Amino acid sequence: MELTLSTYLIVLPLVGLAGFVDAAAGGGGLISLPAYLAAGLPAHLAAGTNKMGAIFGTALATWKYHRAGCLDVRAGVPAALGALPGAALGARLLLLVPENAARVALLIAVPIVAGITALRREAPESEGPQRCVHPALSLLLGFLLGMYDGFFGPGTGTFLMLAFAAVCGMRLVRASGTAKLVNLASNAAAMAAFFVDSSVVVPLALPAALCSMAGNYLGSRLAVRRGARFIRPLVYVVLALLLGTTALELFLGTSS
Repeated sequence: MELTLSTYLIVLPLVGLAGFVDAAAGGGGLISLPAYLAAGLPAHLAAGTNKMGAIFGTALATWKYHRAGCLDVRAGVPAALGALPGAALGARLLLLVPENAARVALLIAVPIVAGITALRREAPESEGPQRCVHPALSLLLGFLLGMYDGFFGPGTGTFLMLAFAAVCGMRLVRASGTAKLVNLASNAAAMAAFFVDSSVVVPLALPAALCSMAGNYLGSRLAVRRGARFIRPLVYVVLALLLGTTALELFLGTSS
């Protein structure tokens, strides 16, 4: 597809913002995916390019959380292993869906996921005794949310963070760091599936990856330093921004 200056002006700032939000609270795809759609990318190309742009930022955020000691390897590694086949399967399912149906599904799912995120119960701010979770449960959790990530994507990091907080009793910062490891695995598997299908716009994905890395670096740094008081409000920022970008996409779709 033809890329114009307006394509980059729409996508790159929002991808950087998405990386910042995603590193701290998850849900960055709620911003970045509508940005690609608003820039005129077909649904399959938007999903694939979004994955390639996000994976580098997610890797940087994962490394930052690990260095800060805010990543639980015992729960994260089995979940990441489950996310690999789950995300690949989800991506393949999306590629089988006709273009128009995929676009409608994405536009319907984005506000639904945002609503669930906004209405969720609060995760614990302080960490009590951490519960030991069987690796098989972590594997299953990773597979299911990985499949969701491969097929749709936005909100995966938030759902993973809430799951680790609820199931393992992690505080928000540790749950967010562990979620990054799983999200990295699912992003990699889904991106591979999209890349094989030539559903990635590389000239757009590469500068988007740089913006994502910058946003993820800042977001993970602030999250580690400030904890839940910084993370929790960002979930609601995600909702507000999401509604705006989704409304813009719907307006562009009806006026074209």
